[in-house]
Amino acid sequence: MAETLLLPTITNRAERYEALYPQLAALLETESDLTANLANVAAALKEAFGFFWVGFYVAKEGQLVLGPFQGPIACTRIPFHKGVCGACYTRAETIVVPDVDAFPGHIACSSASRSEIVVPVFHRNGTVALVLDVDSDQLDDFGPADAHGLEKLMKLIERKL
Repeated sequence: MAETLLLPTITNRAERYEALYPQLAALLETESDLTANLANVAAALKEAFGFFWVGFYVAKEGQLVLGPFQGPIACTRIPFHKGVCGACYTRAETIVVPDVDAFPGHIACSSASRSEIVVPVFHRNGTVALVLDVDSDQLDDFGPADAHGLEKLMKLIERKL
């Protein structure tokens, strides 16, 4: 993959995810280190979409621990039962939050975050290994195209677990 993503004129999000997929697949294909792969995926998503914050929380020690990310300083540890990330981990399903202020128990790592999508990433045994957390500084910024696109991209990470 080149130093910059090859998505020059694609404005439709669904098409942008589709164009990003083969680039990330090629990038991840030869790298076995999980941290390196998560870092590159976070950077690619931030660059491709301009999201406010993109990062991963890894399940360990009975909680979600901050992994590679792009954006402002973030919460370091999140209990499995707290916030959107904890809900995603516990439910083992993608959660789209149009307005974070309306989500009961939302953890405000940044007051600039207005909407959020969190996607689980599964071990081969079906348990949640980590979650992808994407925040926007715009209300209602995520929809079905984002859920589908991000879930498909996370399958690339699941192949490495």
